[in-house]
Amino acid sequence: MRPDKIGALLAQFEALVRNEQGVEFWFARELQPLLGYSEWRNFLIAIDKAKESCRTSGQNEADHFREVTKMVTLGSGAERAVQDVALDRYACYLLAQNGDPRKEAIAFAQTYFAVQTRRQELIETRLLEADRVRARAKLTESEKELSTVIYERVGNEKSFARIRSKVDWRCSVASPPSR
Repeated sequence: MRPDKIGALLAQFEALVRNEQGVEFWFARELQPLLGYSEWRNFLIAIDKAKESCRTSGQNEADHFREVTKMVTLGSGAERAVQDVALDRYACYLLAQNGDPRKEAIAFAQTYFAVQTRRQELIETRLLEADRVRARAKLTESEKELSTVIYERVGNEKSFARIRSKVDWRCSVASPPSR
């Protein structure tokens, strides 16, 4: 797929997002043509597969797929009620994974969500590493303070070394080595 087409699909996808009370969602009927489906009944098949995948993974379907009724304006200017589905980002991901991969837009969406998932994993890993580094720095500071207090109390190298070795030994016995 050409980079300009990828950019256009991504922009269209993000342009359709709704945000109500901090909840991000898309209407399935608005995504339908973007994902290459011309008929609602065919798109419903992909939605049903995505719902099944949601349930099978232990998620509450209603948290991700919300059935709604919308009023749409017909060509004559009259309005009528139509069924739609409000989809959160997870539902969109499942929809892409369960859509027809022969459709270029579905293939793009599958790639898009795979890349976004990997980015999120990397961000979470980096945050955990940063937390570990902060905890390690805090531990180092605490160790320095402890050593200063011990040395001030005992006043000589030999006693200091004996106390530190007992503290280190007790700490190693109290917590088994990590693997």
